[in-house]
Amino acid sequence: MESWTSGRGSVRVARLSTAAALFVLVALSGIAGADERPVYTPEPGALRSDVPDEYKWDLTPLFESPDAWEESRTAVEAQLPTLAAFQGRLKDPAALYECLSLYFDLHDRTNRITLYAALQLDADQTREDYQGMSDRGLALMDRLMGEATFIRAEVLALSDKDLDRAQKKVPEIGAYRRYMDDLRRRRDRVLADDGERVLRLFGDNLWAEIDLNEIPSPAEKAYGAMLTDIAWPTILDGEGNEVPLGMSGYVRFRRDPDREVRRRAVETFLGTLRQYEHVFTATLGAQAEFDVTLARARGYDTAREAYLDKDGLDPVVYDTLIDTVRDNLEPLHRYVELRGRFLGVEDVHLYDLYVPMVSDAGATVPFDQARETILEALQPMGQPYLDVLAEGMDPANGWLDLYPAEGKASGAFCASVYGEHPYVKMNYQDSVHDMSTLAHEYGHAMHSHLSAEHQGYPDYRYVPFLAEIASTANEALLVDHLLENAEDDRVRASLLADRLEAIRGTIYRQALFAEFELAVHRFVEEGTPITAGLLEQTYADLIRTYYGDAYHLGPDDGMEWAYVPHFYWKYYVWVYATGLSSGIALADRVRQGPAERDAVLEMLGSGCARPPLDLLRDAGVDLSRPDAIEAALQSFAASLDELEALQPALVPAAPTEPPSDAQ
Repeated sequence: MESWTSGRGSVRVARLSTAAALFVLVALSGIAGADERPVYTPEPGALRSDVPDEYKWDLTPLFESPDAWEESRTAVEAQLPTLAAFQGRLKDPAALYECLSLYFDLHDRTNRITLYAALQLDADQTREDYQGMSDRGLALMDRLMGEATFIRAEVLALSDKDLDRAQKKVPEIGAYRRYMDDLRRRRDRVLADDGERVLRLFGDNLWAEIDLNEIPSPAEKAYGAMLTDIAWPTILDGEGNEVPLGMSGYVRFRRDPDREVRRRAVETFLGTLRQYEHVFTATLGAQAEFDVTLARARGYDTAREAYLDKDGLDPVVYDTLIDTVRDNLEPLHRYVELRGRFLGVEDVHLYDLYVPMVSDAGATVPFDQARETILEALQPMGQPYLDVLAEGMDPANGWLDLYPAEGKASGAFCASVYGEHPYVKMNYQDSVHDMSTLAHEYGHAMHSHLSAEHQGYPDYRYVPFLAEIASTANEALLVDHLLENAEDDRVRASLLADRLEAIRGTIYRQALFAEFELAVHRFVEEGTPITAGLLEQTYADLIRTYYGDAYHLGPDDGMEWAYVPHFYWKYYVWVYATGLSSGIALADRVRQGPAERDAVLEMLGSGCARPPLDLLRDAGVDLSRPDAIEAALQSFAASLDELEALQPALVPAAPTEPPSDAQ
C-alpha cells in the first residue's frame, strides 16, 4: 500500500452474496453525524475550496490563525537565547532540571509551530505563503537544536553517579532520565566543540529529537519542488474523457478496471518521470551523500549503521528482514502468476499489480461505511480504545482531512502533537484500498494518542521502528473481520486477494525498497558514481528478482524509484515491512485474551520509555529473529493456496494477450 508516511459501530451480516454486499455491514442510517454533513463525491482534480469544510481538519487547536502562528514563532525565537544562561551549570541538579524543563517546553512549542505549517502546506502545496511558513518553522527547530547543543555535551560529561545523585536531590529530574540515558548511549559519537559546530551548520540530523521525515534536507526539498512543478499530462479515462493524471490521479487510475486506462496511466506517469531522470538522480544521490557524510563524521562505517543506531537498533534486524524475504520469494512468484490468471493476461505488467484481482471486488465504500466497518473490526482492542477511535474518525472533531484536491500532497499520514489530538491526512476515493488505508492511519493516531496519554513529552515520541506496527495491526484485524463475515466464494476470494496484496505491497515491496536504498548508499560509500542508468538498472534488477518470470518489465518500470519520497527519509522504508510482520503477530495476540491485549496496549502507550526492541519483545514479538517475518510470509503462502483453489471456478476463461505498446 502507499502510505508514505476515527470511530465505528457494529452489525453482522448473516450471508454476503456479492462483493458489493461484502462491505454493507451497517445501515447508513445508523452512522452518527452522516446526515448532518454535506454529500460529497471525491474528485482528484477538485479545488480545495470545492471540498466542504466539514471534511477538512481543524488546525485551530494549534493556532487560531497564521497571525497567531507567527506571534508564537516570534515569541519562541525571542526566548531561545535564555537557554544559554544554563551553559556550564548542568552539574548543579537544580540548574539541570530547570534547563531541561525550559528546553522541552520550547521544543513542544516549536513542534506545534512546525506541524501547523507542515499541515497547511501539505493540504495545498501551491501556496507559497505556506511554503514560507514551513521553512521558517523548520529554521526555528534547527536553531533550537543548535542552541541546545551544550545540553548534550554537558549531560554526556556527567557520570552515572552524578546523575543518580542529581535525581536523588531533585526527584523531578526523573522525568528526563530516559532522555539523558539515551543521549549517553552514543557518547562516543560526539565530536569536540568545533566539530559539533560544523556539523550543526551542515545540517546534522543524527541527533535530531523529532522524526527525521519531518526534517527535509535541501535535496528532499528540491525533489518535492520538482514533483510540484511538473506539468502532469492528462489521460483518457474509460469513457474517453480527458482527466488530470498527477500524483493522486496516478494512484487512482493504476487501479482502474479498464486495462487500457491503467496502462496509459502507468506508462504516461513513468514516462513523465523519465523526462526528469537526471534531476531525480541528482536529488537522490545528494541525499545519499549527505547521509553518508554525516555518518562518517561521527565515526560510523555506514549510513545505515548510523541511522539505525539513532534509535538503538542493530543492523542485524535489517539484514534479517532482507534475508528472510529473499528466502521466501517463491510464493511471490506464484502470486504474480495467479494474478495473471485472475486478470486473464499472459504477462503481468506494473499496471496489473494494483487492480483488484477478482471481478466486481472493487466495491464502492463511502467514508461513513468504511468508518463503521473499521470500528466493528477493531472490537478486540477493547472499548476504551474504540471510544477514542470513534471520536477521532468523526469528521466533526477536526482530526481528519479526508478528500483529495488539486495541490494537496498525495498519500496519507498521521501527525501527532503533544497535548492535542493527532491529525490524519487521507486522499479518500471510496475504495476498499482507501478503507484499509484509513484503518492504517488511525492505527498511527491511536498509537500517538495512547503514548501521549501515558508518557511525558520527553518520552512520548516512539521511534520509526515501532511506527508501523499499530497501523498494520489495524489492517490485519480489518481483513480478518471481513473474512469472518464472508461466506460467498467470490467475496472470500476478494478478501484473500486483499490480504495478499497488503503483504505484497508492505513486506515484499518495502523489502525491495530497503534493498534499493541500501544499494544507493553503498554506491556512495564505495565511491561509485551515481547515474540515472545505474539507479534504473539497480531498481529494474530488483524487480526481476522479486517478481519472477511471470512479470513483464516495461521500458520505464526502472524509473519507479523516482516516485518514492520515502527514499529521502533516512532508512525508513524497511520499518513498513517489519511493522506489518509485527502487526500481523500482534493482531493475533490481542485476540488471545485480555492479558495479551493489555500487553499490546501497554507497548502502544510506552512511547520511547524503553528500548524499542525490548518494548516489542514484551508485547510478544522478537524481531532479532526471523520468526515474525516468516510467519507473515507463511500467512501469505496459505492465503495464496486458498485463492489458487478458488480461481478455476471464479475465472474459467483462458488468458488473453496483453495490449501492445502501439495501443
